[in-house]
Amino acid sequence: METVQTARLVLSRVMPADLDAVHEIHSDPRTSVYHPSGPVTDLESSRAMLDLWLADWDERGLGYWAARLPGDPHVLGFGGLRHAVVDGAEVLNLYYRFRPSAWGHGYAVELARAALRVGKGLGTVVAVIRDVNLPSHRVAERAGMRKDRTIPYGGVPSDVYVA
Repeated sequence: METVQTARLVLSRVMPADLDAVHEIHSDPRTSVYHPSGPVTDLESSRAMLDLWLADWDERGLGYWAARLPGDPHVLGFGGLRHAVVDGAEVLNLYYRFRPSAWGHGYAVELARAALRVGKGLGTVVAVIRDVNLPSHRVAERAGMRKDRTIPYGGVPSDVYVA
């Protein structure tokens, strides 16, 4: 589903015009505290990330959304489902990342629940979360996921949550 409306958010398929927001959010050190390689450092890396997300929609009909408040063009964050191989299995990986100004409002949980509804019946949905990323663990749990196991992922211990 390219566009999903939740109680407070409009989740829409990422577009090329979202590049600045992708870069702003992913280059902010506060949003990358738990990412093993840290924040994105240049616009070209953000463009490459967005290009992968756009290709997911074009090739698989599923991918990440830009999250906005209704009637507001400002992107609060990104997230959704993406096909991935995790621990040797093909899965749908749940992702969410929001601007610090959007933290604490429950938007990530709202997006995660919408993604789980969309992914129901499409395959196994997982969230791979650094073992020390307690805020992200809480989002997954509040969305209805449960911790299944811990694996090395991206060179660091990470917990796999399943829907």
